[in-house]
Amino acid sequence: MSIRRLPDELINRIAAGEVVEKPASALKELVENSVDAGSTQIDIKLSNGGLDLIIVADNGCGMNANEIPIALERHATSKLSDDAIEMVSTLGFRGEALPSIASVSKFTIESRTLESDGYRITTDHGVKTYEGPAAVPPGTRVSVENLFAKVPARRKFLRSKRSEYAASLDSIRRLAMARPDIGFSLEHDGRRTLSVQAGMSPPERVAALTSDALAENSVAVDLQRGNVKLGGIASLPTFNRGVADHQFLFVNGRPVKDRLLIGAIRGAYAEMLARDRHAVVALFIDMPADEVDVNVHPAKTEVRFRDPTQVRGLIVSGLRHALDQGGFRAVQRPAENAASNWQVEPIAPDPQHNIFDQSHHTMNQSSSMQDYSGLGASNSAPLPIDQRQYGSSGEGGLRGDYAPSSLAEQNTDYKAQYDPLTGEITAGADDIAPLMGRAEEAHAPVPQSAKHPLGVARGQVAKTYIVAEAEDGLVIVDQHAAHERLVLERMRAAIEGSENKVASQVLLLPEVVELDEVACDRLESRFEELAQFGMELERFGPAAILVRSVPAVLGSGAVQDLITDLADEIGVYDEALSLKERIDLVASTMACHGSVRAGRVLNVAEMNALLREMEVTPHSGQCNHGRPTWVKLALDDVEKLFGRK
Repeated sequence: MSIRRLPDELINRIAAGEVVEKPASALKELVENSVDAGSTQIDIKLSNGGLDLIIVADNGCGMNANEIPIALERHATSKLSDDAIEMVSTLGFRGEALPSIASVSKFTIESRTLESDGYRITTDHGVKTYEGPAAVPPGTRVSVENLFAKVPARRKFLRSKRSEYAASLDSIRRLAMARPDIGFSLEHDGRRTLSVQAGMSPPERVAALTSDALAENSVAVDLQRGNVKLGGIASLPTFNRGVADHQFLFVNGRPVKDRLLIGAIRGAYAEMLARDRHAVVALFIDMPADEVDVNVHPAKTEVRFRDPTQVRGLIVSGLRHALDQGGFRAVQRPAENAASNWQVEPIAPDPQHNIFDQSHHTMNQSSSMQDYSGLGASNSAPLPIDQRQYGSSGEGGLRGDYAPSSLAEQNTDYKAQYDPLTGEITAGADDIAPLMGRAEEAHAPVPQSAKHPLGVARGQVAKTYIVAEAEDGLVIVDQHAAHERLVLERMRAAIEGSENKVASQVLLLPEVVELDEVACDRLESRFEELAQFGMELERFGPAAILVRSVPAVLGSGAVQDLITDLADEIGVYDEALSLKERIDLVASTMACHGSVRAGRVLNVAEMNALLREMEVTPHSGQCNHGRPTWVKLALDDVEKLFGRK
């Protein structure tokens, strides 16, 4: 076959394939043109997720009647004043977007400068159908109708209305973050779904476009090295998401998705976040234009740095410094007035009085307090206000004002003894009633380790790991990872059983969870599947979900976090998974939220119950994320450590 020149129509369609993959791609190009035109307000309207209609109107500099026809020609642009494309400072400069979009849609552009009259051109898939004057305000208005209507091969590969709208909203959200000096509004099918005013500070703009709670759970990032500056905000480690789609990165005001930058964020949070959790960040990198190549991708969503090591180091250092400045805010704290809900036991009695004479009064006072050693799932309750009097573990130990030396002196006349190892006071031969401890009574003999493969619980380390004694060694169990697997297998068994549904627990008061509209759409599309897990949800307006019941195995814990993570993971993985895989995904997410958390104090009975269930549960050797749930240290290895072998 001989070489031939392609017709202009086909050339434009090929270019459209590179630039316009979906409605969100076309929308991004149009809004970037409005930003580069010096606009202070950009209004967007979508219909059917952008498949039927996209309208972008701005109040920028506009074009006159002579410039609009040139704008529809390939490689015509006003964004390059010379040939130095490596020094480009605008969002776009190729001059391919408008002719490419016009070649695959019914396209109308109308514009006007302050000094000229308005002008309009309309094309239908690359064929001009109208050109002439138009009554329009200063600025530019572009309308795209029936995208890919005459390109069925491309149209059939587009996703659903909700998915395309979600992609468009994400694109606008990122551009709006990059330019807080510009006001943005977005309407979808006649309803306004996004509106931010010009003049907001970058942190305010980011919080307005993500979550209002981010403003109170984030730290400011500000660091400069040489001619590279890093700014923005980063969430506290305790304010995280299940997926990484809330990490917004900008280079010289351009939204980008770069693996180097994402890896740097993960490195900065490496010691503070679980591997399956992701921080919420919005980072803005400003650097000389010749230090970064923005022309490595037709859609300009990827960049290449001249010195990537410097950029990565700047991000890691900047984030860690900001988080260090946050201090204790990196860990969630109880509410400031929470401690006032607890009564305080009496302070130390006068040394001149018999402390045991007041023991009855002390016990009556302390009986109104909960037993901290038996809090179970509520182990996050605050400690007593004056921690000088009580052990931080709430086990009835005596500290501070009850110093061992003073106790020995006070108790001499009463034949009482102070045990420095246990912190307890015991009465002498006079049979005087001692202060009550908080130890549990033994209701059953200690089980024999030889009867159980995972042994018998002997204690807990770091409020996270159960130490058990087996016949042939020591077993160490990660309580959160183990219980996570157990909850998952219970839910799977319930789904596969005869009832085909997980037992649910109705909330006494239905809980309203506020999300963005796209997240609510994702959940609404899966209401029936979620009902199989005992979760009854209802749409509560455009940006909220009403939770009426949750799986019984989870209890009524952090419903907000569970619903947020479900929406995030459905959005990331839903399209590529089969029904069974989606069910497993939902079950795994729920199990993670319903499992015993690290940091919870377990009593011996709870630890042994966990071990016994692990022994009869399939796949209990690893958690839902593939990590081991238990390890064994053989007795031979222990003896070698101490030189016995």
